[in-house]
Amino acid sequence: MAHFAELDENNIVKRVLVVGNSDILDQNGQEQESVGVAFLQRLFGENTIWKQTSYNNNMRNKYAGMGDTYREDLDVFIPPSPYPSWTLNETTFQWNPPTPKPDDIITETTITTYVWNEDTLTWDEVVENI
Repeated sequence: MAHFAELDENNIVKRVLVVGNSDILDQNGQEQESVGVAFLQRLFGENTIWKQTSYNNNMRNKYAGMGDTYREDLDVFIPPSPYPSWTLNETTFQWNPPTPKPDDIITETTITTYVWNEDTLTWDEVVENI
């Protein structure tokens, strides 16, 4: 089975559909993204936009999910930014905070973790007793 993401006019993923392997084979029996796109355009309209995605993350950075953006310049799917202040690392395709997250601390009696606070642009400490 092959998976294809439908994109809107802003390259935002609208949905992901499964296409049978026989519907993406060319005349030589080879899988081709363009054949799958043509199949989906016959079903949903010639103006629809489709990009193949991999359930196993074998292509385009990650499996496309609703709300992800397809970056044509990088040929990858990118999840939405978790916070407006975070920036995309275009090498790892990960969103990075303005300041690195401190390491969690585990002692005999407490676990200290950190949660991003977008209002203050800092990491808030959360301490739990164990």
